[in-house]
Amino acid sequence: MVHSKDTGTLTDARGLTIGAFLDQWLKEVVRPSVRPWTYKGYEVHARLHIKPVLGYLTLEALTPFHVQALLNQKLAQGLSPKTVRYIRGTLRTALKQATRWGLISRNPADAVDGPKVERFEIRPFTPDEARQFLASIRGDRLEALYSVALTMGLRQGEALGLRWQDIDLDLGYIRVNKQLQRIDGKFLLVEPKTPRSRRALALPSSITAGLNLHRQRQAAERDNATSQWEVSDLVFTTERGRPLDGTVVSHDFHRKLTKAGLPQRRFHDLRHSCATLLLVQGVSPRVVMDVLGHSQIALTMNTYSHVLPELGRQAADRMEDLLADHER
Repeated sequence: MVHSKDTGTLTDARGLTIGAFLDQWLKEVVRPSVRPWTYKGYEVHARLHIKPVLGYLTLEALTPFHVQALLNQKLAQGLSPKTVRYIRGTLRTALKQATRWGLISRNPADAVDGPKVERFEIRPFTPDEARQFLASIRGDRLEALYSVALTMGLRQGEALGLRWQDIDLDLGYIRVNKQLQRIDGKFLLVEPKTPRSRRALALPSSITAGLNLHRQRQAAERDNATSQWEVSDLVFTTERGRPLDGTVVSHDFHRKLTKAGLPQRRFHDLRHSCATLLLVQGVSPRVVMDVLGHSQIALTMNTYSHVLPELGRQAADRMEDLLADHER
């Protein structure tokens, strides 16, 4: 490999293999600039999927045909279309850097489409289902977790990463500043998904009361655990003060849905439920965007397009009421 004295980047692709380039890209570009979980995803894609198939090729020799063959092989091995699209995305992003550095003149991955991915069906709670779910978990040690996720629209990592320092129970506000992620078996508090994911949210009074009760319960658990308690400022923990694993919480959520007599859905559908319930009550999409921490209002409206017909009917009914009142 040849490095530029001025920029520290690779400047000569002759004989440079894709495997060696990916290693350099991960070290010099990815690791310093992205969150640990994002880096881990890129690193796993490169190490487990791209390098074993294409790593021996030189950058100059790589063609769209090779990229397509990689994707086809991964699909044949049973990987999901979504995972294969992520693998293609990792390779495409790396090769985009190679073109910026002048190592190749074109990006072979640009000429290859990823496999079609069926979007997850959003299954938000109806108002009756939301009330039924909340009633069924009343008194549960994690009642506050599910209540906050449902009413505040938090991502799972955001809810599990809440700290008591992020919550003002007197004023009734929470600040979303961190996400809890498990990386290489270790729990880490990382930056939110996007800059707009940092947000302050007003709490409904019932949620403030629920968090107060949760804090009292946690204090009792800490006293019972004595020296076995793992000290942290996390709001939601195990009975020994350890961070909660997202997979364990998701399984617990499924059990609670069964107990409540409700259809199965993903934990993330609590977030979708929050947005949907706000929209059907006539809350401005701009406000819903801010609650969810979306970067663009188009993302909010595209995600919840299933609510638009209901909003359109409400608008028509309100116009009818206005005109009818005027005519009288």
